[in-house]
Amino acid sequence: MLDKKAKEKIIKKYRTHETDTGSPQVQIAILTEEIKELTEHLKKHKHDFSSRRGLLKKVGERRKLLKYLQKESAEQFKDLATKLKLRIAAKLIEEDEEEKKKEKKYINPDDEVLEPKGELTDDEK
Repeated sequence: MLDKKAKEKIIKKYRTHETDTGSPQVQIAILTEEIKELTEHLKKHKHDFSSRRGLLKKVGERRKLLKYLQKESAEQFKDLATKLKLRIAAKLIEEDEEEKKKEKKYINPDDEVLEPKGELTDDEK
């Protein structure tokens, strides 16, 4: 559990405006710090299963907030992900890029366009 001063510090660092305390960016940053603390605790206390359950809930909540932020503002999502150095953010970015490629039927500009065989070009006629 984060103490009050640590939480206030995180809020000041990640807030979007002066009175912001609950934006997705702030919530994600707070959850990230709590996840780090719980991870360290579980390295020492391997059989603390109630804390492990709490950790999994926090990870799930952070993931939902990250997906929401990515959907609403991809730019802010990428900024936050790089600031927090999140692994899952890199994975979500890759998944998003793959989906965009599928939607647009992405063609690499470096690929050569091949002419159909059997037809003669204007120069060969």
